[in-house]
Amino acid sequence: MYTIGIDFGTESGRALLVDTRDGREVATAVHNYGDSVIDQRLPGSNKPLPPDWALQNPFDYIEVIKQTVPAVLRQSGVKPEDVVGIAIDFTACTMMPTKADGTPLCGLDEWRANPHAWVKLWKHHAAQPQADQINETARAMGQGWLDRYGGKISSEWFFSKALQILQEAPDVYRAADRLLEASDWVIWRLCGTEVRSACTAGYKAMVQDDGYPPREYFAALHPDFADVIDSKMTRTFGQLGAKAGGLTAEAAAWTGLRAGTAVAVANVDAHVTYPAVKATKPGTMVMIMGTSTCHMLIGDRLQTVEGMCGVVRDGIIPGYYGYEAGQSGVGDIFAWFVNHAVPPEYHAAAKAAGLDLHAYLEREAAAQKPGEHGLIALDWWNGNRSTLVDANLSGLLVGATLSTRAPDIYRALIEATAFGTRVIIEAFEQRGIPVTELVAAGGLPEKNALLKQIYADVTGRSFRLAGSPQSPALGSAMHAAVAAGVYPNIEAAADKMGKLKDEVVQPIATNQPIYDQLYADYRTLYDTFGRGGNDVMKRLKALRRAQRGEG
Repeated sequence: MYTIGIDFGTESGRALLVDTRDGREVATAVHNYGDSVIDQRLPGSNKPLPPDWALQNPFDYIEVIKQTVPAVLRQSGVKPEDVVGIAIDFTACTMMPTKADGTPLCGLDEWRANPHAWVKLWKHHAAQPQADQINETARAMGQGWLDRYGGKISSEWFFSKALQILQEAPDVYRAADRLLEASDWVIWRLCGTEVRSACTAGYKAMVQDDGYPPREYFAALHPDFADVIDSKMTRTFGQLGAKAGGLTAEAAAWTGLRAGTAVAVANVDAHVTYPAVKATKPGTMVMIMGTSTCHMLIGDRLQTVEGMCGVVRDGIIPGYYGYEAGQSGVGDIFAWFVNHAVPPEYHAAAKAAGLDLHAYLEREAAAQKPGEHGLIALDWWNGNRSTLVDANLSGLLVGATLSTRAPDIYRALIEATAFGTRVIIEAFEQRGIPVTELVAAGGLPEKNALLKQIYADVTGRSFRLAGSPQSPALGSAMHAAVAAGVYPNIEAAADKMGKLKDEVVQPIATNQPIYDQLYADYRTLYDTFGRGGNDVMKRLKALRRAQRGEG
């Protein structure tokens, strides 16, 4: 028997066909989104989007299904009747407005030109004022659920984006019969039933033991927001590994699978990766490293941690509290530097060496000793997700001189992201949640040996790699196996289907004292610009908006 997992990422979707007996990856296919990340202007429009916007076209997700699932069936020769389940994972929070029948507002001519009618991608940060209001109101009203999110709700999350729609485009808000995660919308399209994931609701939509925050809280944010739950959402959720329904005839035609094939409740890309690397017990921090990094932990007791993205009972592994933290820019930072700040001489040298520019800079940077470049950076090029939870913060590089070279900066940026991870680890351990080892998934650590060593040295912990280059898709395929009844629970699926590489990167003892020294200075900068009242970063952002006429 086989299952299919589909991983919907930031720029593409990937389907993976897996043998449920042992996790063998039989076939994979990738489809790039036609409109990719919409952060400059809407398709067909010449009007620029404001800064910090990041949208997507929901119909690109359907095209992923239509293209990749038939492709893995063709590649593998597996018969449709031998595929017993399908599951998806998604970046989150990625949310959208629809009509009552699930039609996206951006698919209707009357709303196509309004950016608020489109999918707001996870890295849409333009809802920071709404996030600030959500947090200030919750504190003023003594809302206890706020502690479950480290004391701050992010601009990336569901109600920040929903409130932005209401405040900036009330006509779009009124036209939306449903506000929902894009992952739940895809499940709706696959099985014909609206089943919302308890995972995304818990981590991104403030759902805890007693459900959503009370009506009077939403009313305090805006009078028209009072009935947002009853009028545009749901109070019923599907648990991870549960069956959402069976493939509709339409979805079966898209995929080539049989109608009625089990469809699992949607999951989040980071959360679904945890069991894919055989992590089912406390102590292991799984880092899903790509454009950003999500840090996942489980614990056997409830604890509050500064700036965590959330803690949800059964949110990752049933029977445990699932903790999430993260960095909103990692691979994106390296890509920004390579794309916009590396002189032509390095491009030429990389070409002569037969390497891409990332690999060349890594090679040059790896020849340095820790601290040799004399630099420290703050890894806030895309804001800070944990522990400060502030999208209005920005990047910083200290120590540059006329002798600073591109490999120096490249290494300093890698070190900055490792320092950011150490801040997160220390925040958890200060609250009694142990972190004994790091396991990384995603293409970034697979490609960059220097990054793996720096993270081990900076954190003082062993660093291991996921056994699959498609860990989220594998994790989804595992949940599909549970939904189809192949395994009784995700722990049993992880035992047979999960994968972890044998290689273990250990900290280099002589490097650690130097990184401890650099980390102390990093924390000084971190606290000065993140907590100390020095708001120069925010003033610069405000000036940029004003000069561009954006308010």
